[in-house]
Amino acid sequence: MAPHFLLVLHILFFLAGLSGKRGVSTVRHVSVKQGGSITIPCLYDLRYRNSVKYWCAGSSILGCSSVVRTDHPKTSGKTSFSDDINQLVFTVTMTSLSSSDSDYYWCIVERKNKAGDGNRLQISVTPDTPGLYVDQQEVTGVVGQNVTVQCYYSEAGARGRWCRMGGKCLLNSGTLDGTSVTLHQQTNIVTNGNVLTVTMSALRIVDTGWYRCANGDYQMPVHITVNQLTTKQNTTFSSNIQSTNSTDTMRALNQVHSSQRVNTAALDKDMVSPVVVYIPHLGWSLLLTRGSIHTPLRVESPPHPW
Repeated sequence: MAPHFLLVLHILFFLAGLSGKRGVSTVRHVSVKQGGSITIPCLYDLRYRNSVKYWCAGSSILGCSSVVRTDHPKTSGKTSFSDDINQLVFTVTMTSLSSSDSDYYWCIVERKNKAGDGNRLQISVTPDTPGLYVDQQEVTGVVGQNVTVQCYYSEAGARGRWCRMGGKCLLNSGTLDGTSVTLHQQTNIVTNGNVLTVTMSALRIVDTGWYRCANGDYQMPVHITVNQLTTKQNTTFSSNIQSTNSTDTMRALNQVHSSQRVNTAALDKDMVSPVVVYIPHLGWSLLLTRGSIHTPLRVESPPHPW
């Protein structure tokens, strides 16, 4: 069989494999400072959970060069690879980047009797300030609290976006999958660039996952991990509340102590007298006092509103 005919068959076979919806997604174009590192998430469909995945360098999926694979050692030079089959995402981390690493890359999943399913992205390594970057790609938060991410970009007049990978994007404040997100755009006077400040409020465990800042053609992935409130954190939080309440309570007691002085010697110094007072965080309460100067004994909250 003629070589050119085999090539035609190979191309037709590949095109047939591309038909249908893509089952792999990633970012489109990232800009990285020379000498820095980047982590790229590749999301895939449930049907690919147990398939072989690999990271490939080159502009074409047909001619790209495999760098790391899940069925081989997970590290090759300065590139490492991990696959989380529970979250349906494999991640590639490249470190100590140089200009020679600027190229097109592919997130690819192997398929039996079909061409691999993949998605292409571009990595641009620059000695100057990247077109879009963040302080850190990994951010950790706690259930019920907030996290803030700052995205820096240089394109004048353009607005940044915040997206959940595999989901929708926000250009203005709103909600992502039920979680409140506040976006604040401003200009950095020092660098004359722009900053998009993203605040996600009242975090939930389901907010754990990959997000991305986007501006123009550039995108930067950010992973947010939401943890449960630990016993230590909860104790610290409760102590702060109790400390605040105790301070307010003692302030109220001192005010009552000063205002309830009785200028008479006729009262028995051991006589106990009830006084109704309003104490912050406790509400209307019964204060038991002793003697002519009403020394506070204890506070009892009423069983019903006063």
